[in-house]
Amino acid sequence: MRMRIVVTRRIPEAALAVLREAGEVWLPEADRALEPDELRKAVDGAAAVVSMLHDRIDGPVADAAGPGLRVVANVAVGYDNIDVPALAERNVLVTNTPGVLTDATADLTFSLLLALTRRIGEGDRLLRAREPWSFHLGFMLGSGLQGKTLGIIGLGGIGTAVARRARAFGMNIVYSGRSRSAAETELDARFVSREELLTTADVVSLHCPLTPQTRHLIDAEALGAMKNTAYLINTTRGPVVDEAALADALRRGEIAGAGLDVFEKEPEVEPRLLDLDNVVLTPHLGSATVETRTEMALLAARNVAAVLAGEAPLNPVRG
Repeated sequence: MRMRIVVTRRIPEAALAVLREAGEVWLPEADRALEPDELRKAVDGAAAVVSMLHDRIDGPVADAAGPGLRVVANVAVGYDNIDVPALAERNVLVTNTPGVLTDATADLTFSLLLALTRRIGEGDRLLRAREPWSFHLGFMLGSGLQGKTLGIIGLGGIGTAVARRARAFGMNIVYSGRSRSAAETELDARFVSREELLTTADVVSLHCPLTPQTRHLIDAEALGAMKNTAYLINTTRGPVVDEAALADALRRGEIAGAGLDVFEKEPEVEPRLLDLDNVVLTPHLGSATVETRTEMALLAARNVAAVLAGEAPLNPVRG
């Protein structure tokens, strides 16, 4: 009897082909996030689960799958949606998809930064509203990047890729994190405390994982420490930022603007942010290129195939 592989939401056909070689694939009929009770029912008897970042995979879900569950392959770099210790207790491996989305996410990060500092969203809305306008030297002035300081919280793979793009635009780099980066010399980057980064950076870009320690890392106090001319960019995980505090800070002019690709209660967005011109919002598009999403799904499928074949996974998550 072939092993059951549950895929919680549709993925590219190339990845499904890999999975079908490894076992019997189950897909939900509707292409939407499964409700918790639907997820527990779907995984019954599964040897492998291919999960998305909106799926909460914990002990009860693993128990619903039964003792035959061997691997959960998360189609994401982050795995805050998975209770890794609970699965480890049940001898279930967890894998993720690092590396393949680095450049796509870095591109999106810099797109948000440019859209924000050059007021691209505002200009687009102005024209679409058919408002009268004319060119003059004070019209819709933005902010240049040359000589400005980019502060990166979390100089890992994506943070490093963002820093490389920033250097090409003539920006200076400071960063903070749990340890110093091997890319420090290449980037001519300076390692500083988070407190110094917040008070000196012209742009703060977040690239740290979501953990209990980083939840609401950017809160009212952190926002208050930033320059009133500074911008905040978040392409990591929504709950790293206290969205209510951010809305307050933007309304009070404590910072100049924000670019967000992820949200605290995704897919919901803090309503007050939607009314602000100095905010650029995108619906979790960091990895959203055909090439990147296909490679993410393929990597997850290859992790599943390896485990079900009795081999070591390509990208194990260490709990």
